Amino acid sequence: MAQVNATQVRDGIAWATDHEASPEEPSDNPWVWFWQAIQGDFNENRSGKQIMTDAAISMIPGIDQICDARDLVADCRKLHKDVTDKWAWVALALTLIGLFPCLGSLVKGVLKLFFVFVRRAGGEHGVRAVEAAMTWVVTFLRRRDVQKYLHLKEIDEVFAWLAAEIKALRARINLAGVLQAFDEGIGVIQKLVSKVSFLPIVGKKAAAALDQLTKVRLKADEGLAQALESVFHAIDMIVLALEKKIMERQHGILNANNVHFRGALPEAAAVTMMRKHRPEWMGIGQPAKWPKADFDAEKSEVDKQVAKGYPRIDQQGIESFHRLMPVEIKGPARIYRIIAPNSRAMGDCWVSEEVYRKLKSMKNPRSAWRKYLAVWPDWNVNGQFVIYDVKRGETLLAWRGEAATQVRKGLDGCYLEGGFEQLVVKLDRKDVRNDTMRYYQLRGGKENRLQGAIDQMQYEMLSSEQKRAYIGIREKINHPSISGPFETGWGYTEFDGEGFVDKVGLPSLPGQVTNGKEL
Repeated sequence: MAQVNATQVRDGIAWATDHEASPEEPSDNPWVWFWQAIQGDFNENRSGKQIMTDAAISMIPGIDQICDARDLVADCRKLHKDVTDKWAWVALALTLIGLFPCLGSLVKGVLKLFFVFVRRAGGEHGVRAVEAAMTWVVTFLRRRDVQKYLHLKEIDEVFAWLAAEIKALRARINLAGVLQAFDEGIGVIQKLVSKVSFLPIVGKKAAAALDQLTKVRLKADEGLAQALESVFHAIDMIVLALEKKIMERQHGILNANNVHFRGALPEAAAVTMMRKHRPEWMGIGQPAKWPKADFDAEKSEVDKQVAKGYPRIDQQGIESFHRLMPVEIKGPARIYRIIAPNSRAMGDCWVSEEVYRKLKSMKNPRSAWRKYLAVWPDWNVNGQFVIYDVKRGETLLAWRGEAATQVRKGLDGCYLEGGFEQLVVKLDRKDVRNDTMRYYQLRGGKENRLQGAIDQMQYEMLSSEQKRAYIGIREKINHPSISGPFETGWGYTEFDGEGFVDKVGLPSLPGQVTNGKEL
């Protein structure tokens, strides 16, 4: 074991356990201080500041092993009293993950903060626990010593980096690895015990603690196996919370009054603009290799799946696929939808997280989105996106397959390639989880502005001719699993705004302001 400074150990343990210095003359032996600190009851009601300081102390080389040993002893003490305590096993599993050798000190400190709050929640209100911890994680990351660490490691986007590191950790977690960490932790405790075994009182207490660990280890195969599902759920919540922090920081629509929107591009104007500009996302010549699905051949199979609960999909929906298949999206999972301010967040067309990240990694994400998902500019103006989080234990029924190549009248010899995987998810229009829409009458001209709002029911009573004088704006996102809208960063128009109606400022509506939903 590494050599440690006695003063560091005293300070570290005092902060980590709320153990006040004994009025007795302290020993110069740091290991005696360790056992004196943990011999009392552990404090499970530490303040956020104390927990944060614990995380910082545990980043000190040598001290981290002491803090790990302390947490391991505390967890096993609780399980020794009640081996059937499910959440005590979860707490032990979280502690053991902190012992994984692949963890860097900063990631370990951040996870310690999250895990303490999750353990305290005892499995209940997990989302709230993660959100409560996030406040202290941000405070922790602002510490001068942590900022210095980030600078040395050349980490600019800390939330993205943490999310990636924790995802990589999750992929390595299994029962064998957790048990190995337990065995290694017991090995550390054994070395600590050997350093104080010759002392009459302290040695006896240390030996008793080690005996508790070994007894819990005998039952750990079953206890930890059952705990891992809850551990994965906790880690998934942490990753999603970090990723939402990234999006809120970089892409949040924080003030809708500052967002200008030009409405949907009419079909005739879109065709004119595409003829004039020949955008890079539009192919020229023979259509590519993703012909549309055969509606007549697919309809009977689609109807069978609809009878089983899969979304109803019409001819246009079927033909938007090159080929399609029913799929169960099991949580935790995340899907994305590109939208405009006038689009419904709870609409039909989505992509997986993998496809969304693939788009974002490309040189021109907006162009790639139009090209490979075959989205004409009059179908979707873009500018925003929303996220649907499928919770652990939930299953979302959807259609999945490659987007079909799109051709259209008036653009002979031109096409949108398709080929990227798309998802179709639907809700009945009467479902209360659908968005609340408001429809505004456009007056036109230099004084153009949104006015005379009517609701969905009033809008549906209008004739087709009357509807053309209105523009729909998303008033409120109602689905409890959808977060957003966030900005894509791609802008809100094609062709530099040419062909669109005069720009209008969006009203301050809840559906246009970033809103993070519970996972």
